Amino acid sequence: MLNVSDLQKNVHGEVMADDPTLEKYSRDASLFEVRPQAVVFPKDAADVEAVVKYVAEHKAADPSLSVTARSAGTDMSGGPLNEGIIMDFNKYMNALISVDDEKGIAQPGLFYRDFEKETLKRNRILPCYTASKDLNTVGGMSANNSGGEKSIKYGKTEQYVRRQKVVFSDGNEYEVKPLTKAELDVKMAQNDFEGKIYKQVFDLIDMHYDEIEAAKPHVSKNSAGYYLWNVWDKEKQIFDLNKLLVGSQGTLAMITEVELGLVPVPKYSKMVVMFLPTINRLGEVVDTIMKYEPESFESYDDYSMKLAIKFSFDFFSQLGFWGAIKLGIQFIPDLLRVVFGGVPKLILMAEVTGDNEEEVLQRAEAIKTAVKPFKYQTHVARSAAQVEKYWKIRRESFNLLRKHVKGKQTAPFIDDIIVDPHKMPEFLPKLQSILDQYKLIYTIAGHAGNGNFHIIPLMDLNNPISSDIILDLSKKVYQLVADYGGSITAEHNDGIIRTPFLPYMYKPDIIQYFAKVKEIFDPQDIFNPGKKVGGSFDYIAAHLVKSHNVEHGS
Repeated sequence: MLNVSDLQKNVHGEVMADDPTLEKYSRDASLFEVRPQAVVFPKDAADVEAVVKYVAEHKAADPSLSVTARSAGTDMSGGPLNEGIIMDFNKYMNALISVDDEKGIAQPGLFYRDFEKETLKRNRILPCYTASKDLNTVGGMSANNSGGEKSIKYGKTEQYVRRQKVVFSDGNEYEVKPLTKAELDVKMAQNDFEGKIYKQVFDLIDMHYDEIEAAKPHVSKNSAGYYLWNVWDKEKQIFDLNKLLVGSQGTLAMITEVELGLVPVPKYSKMVVMFLPTINRLGEVVDTIMKYEPESFESYDDYSMKLAIKFSFDFFSQLGFWGAIKLGIQFIPDLLRVVFGGVPKLILMAEVTGDNEEEVLQRAEAIKTAVKPFKYQTHVARSAAQVEKYWKIRRESFNLLRKHVKGKQTAPFIDDIIVDPHKMPEFLPKLQSILDQYKLIYTIAGHAGNGNFHIIPLMDLNNPISSDIILDLSKKVYQLVADYGGSITAEHNDGIIRTPFLPYMYKPDIIQYFAKVKEIFDPQDIFNPGKKVGGSFDYIAAHLVKSHNVEHGS
C-alpha cells in the first residue's frame, strides 16, 4: 500500500489522501467511479520526474502502484481514473509560457479558455477546440487528441502539436519533436532509455509497415488505439514520436510542456441551414456542400429540435429577458417551417468563413443554389444572431435532456462513433433500429461533414440491468460501426469505456502491436494502466457509478 508521507518527501507539491480528495478524484465526466490511493499536485517537471521514479522503484513490491495524469476532468471515457496515484496538473502546472503569431507554448494544466484569450489578442486560434473549450486544458487536448466543430477544415489536435516535453517511465524529462532520418539514426544509436524507445518503435513500424498502414481506419477522424500509422512518414523521411504520444491518454508518458500551432481567425462567417425530412440522400448532400469547403458542418436531429421546443422556457431563461426576446424572434421563421413542413429528421448547419464578407456571403448563397435540386428547405443565416440560434440548439440540447428527465443520468458510452458520410443513409436506419430495441431516451448530434455522431442516452444507473444494457448495446453498435469501416471513437478516445472494444476495429496482430508499444514505453505498466491496452468488460461493469451529476461537452 502506498506510503503517502514517504511520497511527500520526494515532491515540492502536495500529496493528499483524505477522503474528500479521493472521492473527488474518483470521478470525471464519464460513467465510472474509481477510487485512487492518493492525489499529487506537482509544482514543476522535477516533481513529475520524482513521482514517476518513486512509482517505478516501488512497483515490484506494490503492483497496485501507478500514476495517471489529470487536468480538468472533462473526459467522458474514464481516461483520468485509476486506483494508484492521480497527478493533477491543473493546480500549479498551468502557465502560458509564450505565444506568438505561429505558436503557443504552455504547461499541460492551462485551461484552453485562458490559452485562447491570449491567442485571440493576436487574432490567432487553436482551431481544434472542443465544445467544452471553457472547461478543458491544453494538456488534456493533447493526451486525448481532441477535436470539435472546426475539425472538418482544420483537423484535430494531432495536427497542431509541434513539440512536447514529456517524462518517460524512467523518470526523466525529454523533448519530443519531428526528426529527419539522419537525426533519428543518431537518436536510435544512443545507449539509453530514450534511444531504446526510438529504435524499438521505428523497428516495429518498419517491420510491419504495410500491415500498419492498412489498419488505419478509413474515416477523417479516429482516436481509437495507438496511431502507429502516423509516426513514420516514408515519403518525407520524417519520424515524429508526438504522432504516437498525442491521443495516448497518458499511457506512454506524462506531458510537462506542449507547443501548439495557431491559425488566423477569419473575420466573417455565414451559415447555410438545411432541414432534411429524410436522411436518404444525406451522403449526396454532404458531398455537394463539402465542395465549398465549410469551416464547420454540424447537425442535430429531430429529438434535439423537439427538446428545444418542449423546454423552450428553460432554453430562453438562460439568456435573460431581452436576450430571450431577441432569440425568440429569430426562431419565428423556423417555427413556421415546422408548422407547415413538420419537424425535420435532421438539421444541417454548414458555416463558411473568410476575411471578405461579400465573398463569404457569395459562397453561402452558392451552397444554397447547389443544394436546391434536393428540394429541402434551406436558408442562409447572415447575421451573428441568426447563426447563434442554431449553435444554441446544437450545444444545449444535451443539457436540456439531462436536466428534464428525473431519476436518470447521462450515459456516454456510444457517444463518439464515426462512419464515412456516404454510408450514412444505410448506416443510420440500422443504428436507429438497434437503439429502438432498448427504448432509451437520447439525442443525436454531431459533425455531419465527418459522419461523426454523438449519441448520449439517459439511464437509471441504479438499475442492476443498466450495466448489461450498456455492454450489450455497445457491442451491437460497435459491431455495426466496424461492419461499415468506421471508428468507435472519432475524438473522445478509448479510456475505460472503449478499450475492450478495440478488437472490434483492429485485427489481432494490430492489437499485439499496441501491446508492444505499451511495453516499449512503459515496461512496468506504471502509466494509466487499463487504457488502450489491458481493459476488460468486467472492469467496466464493476466501476459504473450509481449516481451521476457531472456535465459533459460533446
